Amino acid sequence: MSTESDIRTPDAAHDGRLRIEWAAREMPVLAQIKQRFLKEKPFSGIRVSACLHVTTETANLALALQAGGADLVVCASNPLSTQDDVAAALVDAGIPTNAIKGEDERTYYKHITTALNHNPQLTIDDGADLVTTLHTKRSELLNDVIGGTEETTTGVVRLRSMEHAGKLTYPIIAVNDALTKYLFDNRYGTGQSTLDGVIRATNVLLAGKTLVVAGYGWCGKGLALRSKGMGAHVIVTEVEPVKALEAAMDGCSVMPMTEAAPLGDIFITVTGDKHIISREVIMLLKDGAILANSGHFNVEIDIPSLERMSCNKRCVRQFVDEYTLQNGRRVYLLGEGRLINLAAAEGHPASVMDMSFANQALCLEYLVKNCGKLGSKVFAVPEEIDKTVARLKLVSMGIDIDTLTPEQERYLAGWEEGT
Repeated sequence: MSTESDIRTPDAAHDGRLRIEWAAREMPVLAQIKQRFLKEKPFSGIRVSACLHVTTETANLALALQAGGADLVVCASNPLSTQDDVAAALVDAGIPTNAIKGEDERTYYKHITTALNHNPQLTIDDGADLVTTLHTKRSELLNDVIGGTEETTTGVVRLRSMEHAGKLTYPIIAVNDALTKYLFDNRYGTGQSTLDGVIRATNVLLAGKTLVVAGYGWCGKGLALRSKGMGAHVIVTEVEPVKALEAAMDGCSVMPMTEAAPLGDIFITVTGDKHIISREVIMLLKDGAILANSGHFNVEIDIPSLERMSCNKRCVRQFVDEYTLQNGRRVYLLGEGRLINLAAAEGHPASVMDMSFANQALCLEYLVKNCGKLGSKVFAVPEEIDKTVARLKLVSMGIDIDTLTPEQERYLAGWEEGT
């Protein structure tokens, strides 16, 4: 099985360990699960391949699974999201890791192949690149797979498409769709970390700027909320009428992207779809417009068209490329159009990832316990796991809540009692 590692700075392990420990302070739920795993060893001898953003929070999940007996290999789920010192710390902890910040596409898929060489029984994915590669190029390994988990909206969409096409061959739990994931990770995590990435890359003042949010799912809601809180005028673009209505009632301006294009100072895409900022939109941008993406893949901004429309390109700051269009206007692309919160910043705060990765850990345990009992489908996170994570998080925050009395339970369960 695969024990190969490919990282940039092996000598940075000490720094990585310190940052992993710092993140662990804000991850008490995962810490409790790790302590139980250490005693019970639910993954004893189980081979796990994980394709995730290699960050301090991910490292704490990896260490929890290792404590539970997992034979784990890690690779990156995005070429720009790796924290090289964290990758070094994982290797130092005995977890083979293949991830280098800034790796090219060929290296990225080579690392995924290395992770699959581990012949996994469980997969952990963030965007479904590992799972799709497994199904299309390494299908001889599928018979040994017990199940998997998926972290992101984009990945869940891809996996449901695979299921509907009859191509998915093992059960996968959509961790992204847990209440204790998307209500907190997607909304508060994406909202804060995306603006952190934009500000670190550009040092722009958001107050007084017109900020265009493309997509009003939970990520877009969090982003709009935080942007307004920092004084930006927020425009939302949407294709779903209910979400557009919600944005309007949340106090945002709502309009088509072509109308927003000449008004916006900063554009951030969080749709999960392709070419949201298209050639037509680029033609309408004002001089100095800033483009960023916080969706999983770098397809939301039509970068090939931007390249063709430009007569000059230069890097003016780290993670900031200036394109001079043929009409003389300048457009600034952040982080190569990749996840700006991970390219230019550190990703979501550990406190929200605590719940997301607690779901990951408990769902993987559920898959092992139910081996052979689940079909080849995309499953929701079991409600009891979702509620367990919420209860543990509340306890860690020192928050107590009410419980129903027997009379209240009877009332809610019955239909006879009325006015």
